[in-house]
Amino acid sequence: MVLLEPFEFGFFVRAIVAAFLVGGLCAFMGTYIVLRSMSYIGHGLAHAIFGGAVVSSAMSFNFFVGATLWGFLSALVIAWTTRKNPIGSDAAIGIVTTASFALGIAIISRSHGFTHDFEAALWGSVLAVERTDIIAISIVTVAVAAVFFVAYKLFLFNTFDSDVAEFYGVPTGWMDAVFALMLAGTVVVSMRVLGVTMIAAAVVIPPIIARLVTNSFGRMAVLSTLIGIACSVSGVYLSYFVNVSSGASVVLLSAALFVVALGWARVRSSLSRRPPEASGLSRLPSGSVD
Repeated sequence: MVLLEPFEFGFFVRAIVAAFLVGGLCAFMGTYIVLRSMSYIGHGLAHAIFGGAVVSSAMSFNFFVGATLWGFLSALVIAWTTRKNPIGSDAAIGIVTTASFALGIAIISRSHGFTHDFEAALWGSVLAVERTDIIAISIVTVAVAAVFFVAYKLFLFNTFDSDVAEFYGVPTGWMDAVFALMLAGTVVVSMRVLGVTMIAAAVVIPPIIARLVTNSFGRMAVLSTLIGIACSVSGVYLSYFVNVSSGASVVLLSAALFVVALGWARVRSSLSRRPPEASGLSRLPSGSVD
């Protein structure tokens, strides 16, 4: 059967498994990012980590460890720059991450030996997914789930009002550092499936769709995760037939779903504001209860 043909190949099965894990992981992390109005950091950190990945490769250092540490340090530098100087977070993210990305491009332009590998990292490729990638994604997913399970209320408090949380004794500095480390790990393990240029959309679009549907944080987190999984798996599956990069396919599918959700939300909002007569409902006569 043509529709089942991709599953005959081991690389595609690995890609589907990786997409399932990455989609859920990115979307779940994105819930906190969107609610904290930090959507730009997903885009910026992905570019910063690309620079770290190139440096790690050039130094023959472990890719996952080197890129994660680079991303973590980039996030800390962004936070430090914002606190110690009168610079907005968006400006700090732009400066730090673009400088890191430019460093990676500069190294690649000087050494052409690994250009193909990093083209896959830029745009995402199902062919690049290996067993070690799935293991790394699984480790990060379990670690993120464990941290949020243990410190769920602290993260929630810090997300909605960090100043008040700090007043009540929540270690907001440590919370931000742990979150930065988890986000860096998420971006690193997602690079091969989604690509650097597409990770930000995978982090931001599913939680925004979920936010259009519900006002409950718990439901938003669950729905965002499910949407992320559905879009990632479907996008990778479609990429096999349309012959485009897996990252682009995932993001375009997510964007299409966002348009549908936005249209539905607007229709629902307009209907809720219409008086009963406009919606075709007739009022009961005064005093007619039975």
